[in-house]
Amino acid sequence: MDFQRFPVEPGDRVLDMGCGAGRHAFELYRRGAHVVAFDQDADELAGVDTMFGAMRLEGEVPAGATAETVRGDALDLPFPDDHFDAIVASEVLEHIPDDMRAMRELLRVLRPGGKLAVTVPSWLPERVCWALSEDYHTAPGGHVRIYTRAELEAKLKSVGFRVGGHHHAHGLHAPYWWIKCAVGVNNDDHPLAKAYHQVLVWDIMKRPLATRLAERVLNPLIGKSVVVYFAKPPGAKSGGSAPTEETADAV
Repeated sequence: MDFQRFPVEPGDRVLDMGCGAGRHAFELYRRGAHVVAFDQDADELAGVDTMFGAMRLEGEVPAGATAETVRGDALDLPFPDDHFDAIVASEVLEHIPDDMRAMRELLRVLRPGGKLAVTVPSWLPERVCWALSEDYHTAPGGHVRIYTRAELEAKLKSVGFRVGGHHHAHGLHAPYWWIKCAVGVNNDDHPLAKAYHQVLVWDIMKRPLATRLAERVLNPLIGKSVVVYFAKPPGAKSGGSAPTEETADAV
């Protein structure tokens, strides 16, 4: 996530839809937002809630910021129309069979003029993973589609969003997943997978110059994720409009 392209101000109401382990929710909380971490997985949410509490105890969040966890279904978000100033939907739409219904729900709960940041697996790295391992994409709750950026943008435009810029991220992560798919996605003890995982942990914890430069070069080529920014136009209707048959066929 590039917070220069996706500015979040103290006091903004922000939804992390499909928060998982909470990485984005924690950063939003540190920036002073009123954060809702939303997911179907109760165990993940319990861990996120524990971390929110630890952040408060350690004084990592500004005065006035709030954070809560909410469990529910992305196809029926339990929030009022026009409720959030910004929404993050990171690595979640590729898991949802009825992705356009989820997109319409995102439009509904975002206020007019609000911002949406969506990340999904990039087409090429994801295609390699699918080719290397059937288990990677057939496990329950796994990925049900591979988006091109054009398809993702067209679908979100069709429900009423305005498309902004994009970039790729996590170029160092794509080879790790290729290794995992080649040796077995659940084979965490394979020497090559373990060694590469240690490199990723070192990169995340220390952020050395060498890996920062390597990722800058790799991101446009094999970035594991594509990040696309959208906005709900001022004056847009809360519910959006369902795509016509012609539009659905086009995407």
